[in-house]
Amino acid sequence: MSGAGLLAAVAAVCGLAAGRELWRGRVAGRRRPAGLRGRPARAALRLGLPERLRRSGLEARYPLPAVMAAKLAGAAAGGIVAIGAVPAAPGRTALLVALLLPAAGCFLPDALLERAARRRQRRLVAALPDALDLLAISAASGRGPAAGLEQLARSSDGPLAEELRLTLAEVSCGTPLSTALAALRARVPGSEVATLVASIERSRRFGSPLADQLRRQASVLRRDSRRAVEERAARAAPKIQLVVALVLVPSVLLMIAAGLVANAGTLLQGF
Repeated sequence: MSGAGLLAAVAAVCGLAAGRELWRGRVAGRRRPAGLRGRPARAALRLGLPERLRRSGLEARYPLPAVMAAKLAGAAAGGIVAIGAVPAAPGRTALLVALLLPAAGCFLPDALLERAARRRQRRLVAALPDALDLLAISAASGRGPAAGLEQLARSSDGPLAEELRLTLAEVSCGTPLSTALAALRARVPGSEVATLVASIERSRRFGSPLADQLRRQASVLRRDSRRAVEERAARAAPKIQLVVALVLVPSVLLMIAAGLVANAGTLLQGF
């Protein structure tokens, strides 16, 4: 495969991966994004950039206009690379290179934001078991759910504490706790936070013991985390064996062969 064909294949993979990340993103409401007006604001909404920024936790670090500028810069960089690659592309792949390289450059910021959002979600879920234990202790002492959430938000850091602080800010502005918890469940994807919100609502409505529910949920999350680690370790073993077979074994054989060649005269003296 020529260099241009390889570049086309890489561009196709990058374009498909970025398109997949873009498809997985959620479109934020119809509110106009801050810092943008007119067509750029409508384009940002259609691409789901405000929601993607919020889920990644990078909203304060990278404003929306900067992300739009990064997308345009990526598309321009892909176009520049395509100008040099298209003449060397074999046959019909030239059109593929010309289309996919700018598209891959344009969607690269979206893919990076989605990756950051998944990492943030994993950190949030990893912090949940300890947070549930603290909430269970608070509930067992007779404190209400809002007080337990407030104590947890003040005494911890990370994505979970950020989401809890936002929920408590909504409550302090007059939003009912049930509505603020529903907003928390909508902001954070996954069943883990949804189960926590459901447990709090069930306890508030029907008086069921909240501490026991939270302890059970913490135990389930820890068991699922251990199972996920074991599955990753099981999948890693064949990969390690492949690296050993393809890299380490040939390198050792090359060293042995080099030693034999260097001492061939001595070894073959008696023949």
